[in-house]
Amino acid sequence: MAGTTLTETMVAEVMAELAELEDPKARQVNEKHGDDHGVNLGKLRALAKRLKTQQDLAGRLWATGDTAARLLAILICRPKAFARDELDAMLREARTPKVHDWLVNYVVKKNPHSEELRLAWSADPDPVVASAGWALTTERVTKKPEGLDLPALLDVIEAEMKDAPDRLQWAMNHCLAQIGIEHAEHRARVIDIGERLEVLKDYPTPPGCTSPFAPTWIGEMVRRQHDEDGSRSN
Repeated sequence: MAGTTLTETMVAEVMAELAELEDPKARQVNEKHGDDHGVNLGKLRALAKRLKTQQDLAGRLWATGDTAARLLAILICRPKAFARDELDAMLREARTPKVHDWLVNYVVKKNPHSEELRLAWSADPDPVVASAGWALTTERVTKKPEGLDLPALLDVIEAEMKDAPDRLQWAMNHCLAQIGIEHAEHRARVIDIGERLEVLKDYPTPPGCTSPFAPTWIGEMVRRQHDEDGSRSN
């Protein structure tokens, strides 16, 4: 019982600290990206570093439903401690982009159920859930492509990416680009798909940043790889 009271007290203290970190200007910027919180992420990470890993506290913070609290929960949890169904439920509750992205990248990718979830989510009728499946597929394309049917993935992207909702389209486009970057044998087909579909071709890209348009993105990353290889051989 004492442990429960302690955790509840800690939750109250952490929520009060998050409230103090709230910055109206940060909220205004975040809301433009669909994120309903006003906490500077650097300060949030500093708070997480101070709290260290606390799985019970992370669960309580997640249960509040507050976006800043959920981001903090992701930073202090034990990614391998979650059951498959827990992660599935959490992803379906994670409707703001930052919580969704952090949950996939910081927790699901490190969890032993990630491959099972990748397969289930990729086929989910909810496009936001499906986008998480494609993010996990992109991770495998890059780090563990053995066993993936890359031509079949390209078939799906070619057939469905053009008309996919924004979040899903972005995730599929990322996967397309990574196949082109990492797997030279598929690069010509990937570039052809990108040029024909023209997804994100006109996406506004700040100076010094690489366009997410797949043919441009691939060309830039492959050029950098060649430059790095050249500098190593000199």
